[in-house]
Amino acid sequence: MRFPRSGSSLATLVACLVALVTAPSAHAADPPLRDLADAKGKVIGTAVTGSRLTGTYGEIAGAQFNWLTPGNAMKWGSVEPARGSFDWAEADRIVDFAEAHGQEVRGHTLVWHSQNPNWLTNGTWTPAQLSRLMNDHIALEAGRYKGRVAAWDVVNEPFNEDGSYRQTLWYNGLGVDYIAQALTAARAADPDAKLYINDYNVEGVNAKSTALYNLVRDLKARGVPIDGVGLQAHLILGQVPSTLQQNIQRFADLGLDVAITELDIRMQLPPDTAKLAQQAADYKAVMNACLAVSRCTGATVWGFTDSDSWIPDTFPGQGAATPYDENYAPKPAYRAIHEALGGTTAPPTGACTAAYSVTSQWSTGFTGQVRIACSGAALSSWKADWTFGAGQRVTQAWNATCTQSGATVSCSNAPYNGTVPDGGSVTFGFNGSWSGSNPAPTVTLG
Repeated sequence: MRFPRSGSSLATLVACLVALVTAPSAHAADPPLRDLADAKGKVIGTAVTGSRLTGTYGEIAGAQFNWLTPGNAMKWGSVEPARGSFDWAEADRIVDFAEAHGQEVRGHTLVWHSQNPNWLTNGTWTPAQLSRLMNDHIALEAGRYKGRVAAWDVVNEPFNEDGSYRQTLWYNGLGVDYIAQALTAARAADPDAKLYINDYNVEGVNAKSTALYNLVRDLKARGVPIDGVGLQAHLILGQVPSTLQQNIQRFADLGLDVAITELDIRMQLPPDTAKLAQQAADYKAVMNACLAVSRCTGATVWGFTDSDSWIPDTFPGQGAATPYDENYAPKPAYRAIHEALGGTTAPPTGACTAAYSVTSQWSTGFTGQVRIACSGAALSSWKADWTFGAGQRVTQAWNATCTQSGATVSCSNAPYNGTVPDGGSVTFGFNGSWSGSNPAPTVTLG
């Protein structure tokens, strides 16, 4: 829904958007995603940062997901930054956390062209030395977590966009059979872990995914151990491939499992109602394509909160790619995943409204107040968003935490006033600055 917001007149009441969001308590009445996924025999996972697995971040990671993937902690550059010197602390923390919360772990990743230690990438190696280095690394890392990691992305991103092999340390030094060698070494290190090749831009039927298809078909024919393929699914808003389900099915027809391994759907910032609705539809389309194929094991989101997403640093001006916003508020994308997994549709929010009023105004500033009231519904937490239209700035807020990025303002409840009972209300206020005009902006509730 969209509502106008007050401009220059005093006591102008404008409806504002209120969402059933924040913290785990915001959707505590819902069955968690992991329970819905478990009921379907599917994975709903997330990549995590080990050092953040406390507080609200840890609560959501533990409560909502049945698989965890270390975002960076198991990459070669993280675990062996200096040759023969190892740091397993963060990887161990993630595995320990997963076991404490009844979750499986997806190991990521054993052989990749990126995020390798400098001593490896800057070294001069004969093929025999390179082969030994790779085998030893796989034996050490996969062996360390033997029986504790359910699946490994053994080889990551071996292809270029046109389907040719990426020119990497491994390909250039060992040829294409480095892939078979890595898979064989991983099987020897942990016979029970599922072994995957993982890549991006292979979600639909295209030259790159066909190259991957031909590779894994050949590997299976040769008896090389491989259990599945990972489709990363770093997608752009509104661009879910129309051939996604067809592509998943053709890999499944080879007798392979298929996993959506790194799902996020980025948009041009700032987000708005239309973008968030499209993102929700895209997430649901990906989930539905996976759910339609029995050998699609499920989906892992690449970070569940926008505050732990790689997108803004890599694609400037883009972001908001995950199911939760930076304040841990579940977005429409969360609800779309929930519904795809068999959860009920979102409860109506029309019974809770917000009224915005300007309580005072002067030449360069104003004071505003928002009253959130419920009748026939209740909130355990809330969030109100709007976009200024004339350069206004929120300078101070009380009874809420307000942030502003560009023209976009987002306010969420303070810990002591998130609950709005049926028939009750809460308020929050703020001071703002303006110059020249103070027109009513379009307010977005989400």
